[in-house]
Amino acid sequence: MANFSFDIVSEVDLQEVDNAVNQAKKELAQRYDFRNSKASVDFERKEKKITLIADDDFKLRALTDMLVTRLAKRNISLKSLKFNDPEKAFEGYLRQAVDICMGLDKEKAKELAGIIKGFGLKVQAQIEGEKIKVSSAKKDDLQVVISNLRNTEFSLPLSFCNYR
Repeated sequence: MANFSFDIVSEVDLQEVDNAVNQAKKELAQRYDFRNSKASVDFERKEKKITLIADDDFKLRALTDMLVTRLAKRNISLKSLKFNDPEKAFEGYLRQAVDICMGLDKEKAKELAGIIKGFGLKVQAQIEGEKIKVSSAKKDDLQVVISNLRNTEFSLPLSFCNYR
């Protein structure tokens, strides 16, 4: 009897984030309300972090709105972003760090495995590092799990891969 499975992961396409940040930079350069401003948007790919710098709180909110709009148009889930509190930077400017959350930590993985068990299907959910492997003897049960998880509100964006 064959055993079917798939993996649940929480990943973000960093190239799409890079493209969205570049679009936000272009818009920032063209906007009239940001003329003669030292506002900027920077993306550090290795640290998975976006840094926003603005003159004041109003411009920081406008900059955040620009970035969020660009990310949403590129199908990046806003659940994967963690906006830290703005902090004072040089010469009275404000700096805000935005962390990009990738992977399922232990607590989130346990919570997700509990949700899967709550569906009442004959499936096994195993936590393997930063992903969860869901397996079953029936493909239909796996399809039901995927369907139910897509309709469930979860604090991280979920994607399904390695369907076998």
